[in-house]
Amino acid sequence: MAGQLIQVATTTITSATASMSITGIDSDDVYVLAFSNIRSSVDSATGLYLRFTESGSPNTNANYDYADKDLRCSETFGVDWAVDQTVLSLAWATGNATGEEDGGILTIFNANNSSAYTMMQYESYYMVSTPKLRGRQGGLVLTENTEVDGIHLYWSHGDITSGTFTLYRQV
Repeated sequence: MAGQLIQVATTTITSATASMSITGIDSDDVYVLAFSNIRSSVDSATGLYLRFTESGSPNTNANYDYADKDLRCSETFGVDWAVDQTVLSLAWATGNATGEEDGGILTIFNANNSSAYTMMQYESYYMVSTPKLRGRQGGLVLTENTEVDGIHLYWSHGDITSGTFTLYRQV
């Protein structure tokens, strides 16, 4: 059946860790990363950062271009974009109070194709304690021809204290 998702890998974090990587991208298929219940060890973590991995190691080159819209329930929306960055922030201003968390869905294209840029569309949410729900929708391109095999996530400061990350391949 076209469009079926096959689970490739899953990781669940239950104690503090500085970062996490999930790999398993090994074809030209579309991949989806679902993540939920992501919590930080510190209050007001300013970013849940993403980098692609190559051979299991994060790509830190300044070749990440993105544009997104920040949707806020308590104020007007915001628009953000940047080129030649070393990281993408999926969410920001999340703390470690009860009920605060992040999550989302990433859809990844051309990841394992070294003849094309890796592209990604993303939707993420983050709840802060006031309580305020926010969401982010956008797109990202890694402007280099390389074979991506996974995703690396970490907080701007502090550790990831919980979360579930599941990588799927669309067939």
